[in-house]
Amino acid sequence: MSTTTTTLYDRLGRREGIARITHTLIDNHLASPVVGVRFRAADHDKLERLAIEFFCAGSGGPEAYTGRDMLATHQGMNVSEQEFVAVIDDAMAALESHGIEPGTRNEVLGVLWSLKGQVLRV
Repeated sequence: MSTTTTTLYDRLGRREGIARITHTLIDNHLASPVVGVRFRAADHDKLERLAIEFFCAGSGGPEAYTGRDMLATHQGMNVSEQEFVAVIDDAMAALESHGIEPGTRNEVLGVLWSLKGQVLRV
């Protein structure tokens, strides 16, 4: 698929593909020695539902995101640079494991990196 004629949502496999990627992403977070403890304490069903909504809505899909904005979500968590990079690394690994092509992975990387100011040390 051409990245100029399809949406990021389509290139990620629409809702079904995003749900599979998100499930792998959360598994990656849970296994992470850097961020696992934060994610083990979370309500996994709610986390997965909101993450799927977030990625669907943010990638151009028709789904609405019903969670709090990124700043409100991360306020007071004092997320470190190491944790932020670990989460991004987990996301890139999840995308790669689902066969998402490098150009699309780089696009997602850019989107995630753009959220740094709403997540890091807030």
